[in-house]
Amino acid sequence: MAQIVNLPNALTLFRILLVPVLVVVLLTKFEGKEFVGLGLFLLAALTDFLDGYFARRWGLVTRIGKLLDPAADKILTSAAFISLVEIGSAPAWIVVIIIAREFAISTLRSVSAADQVVIAASWSGKVKTAAQLVAIALLIVHQRLGELQVLATVALWVALLLSVYSGIEYGVRYAGVVRGRADQAST
Repeated sequence: MAQIVNLPNALTLFRILLVPVLVVVLLTKFEGKEFVGLGLFLLAALTDFLDGYFARRWGLVTRIGKLLDPAADKILTSAAFISLVEIGSAPAWIVVIIIAREFAISTLRSVSAADQVVIAASWSGKVKTAAQLVAIALLIVHQRLGELQVLATVALWVALLLSVYSGIEYGVRYAGVVRGRADQAST
């Protein structure tokens, strides 16, 4: 197992440290805040890609990294979505559904891990994450998009639908694991 302090874990910690800065930028009124916020958000999203890339490429996968990376992702997207609700760029009910899905799946993964079962990330979960990142990025700058503001709304709806779909898919997969364990225990 690689050491705890390595580049991928440092990138993950950096992403977490960017979150309060992003929130302050999004909630503070100053000229050009949308572009500063977009830059910070895209930098944080880039660290998400890079930490996983370097961890796998250089064999630096650590237990703390496996725990911290998904937490950092949830912290980033939740804080960004909540900030977007606060500034009136996203409806609260959509954000609540998206964030509730994230907590529900994290809970399922924790319970399954306690049972020594790994629920791996699915294709739909990865697409959901990409859709959320695109939606957040567009919502941050939606006031500056002019006639293309509708793209931010469409992206948010796509993120919502993919979040619900992938949440159901994870739930079905987890239910199958639980049924399989119950069947094994009864035999």
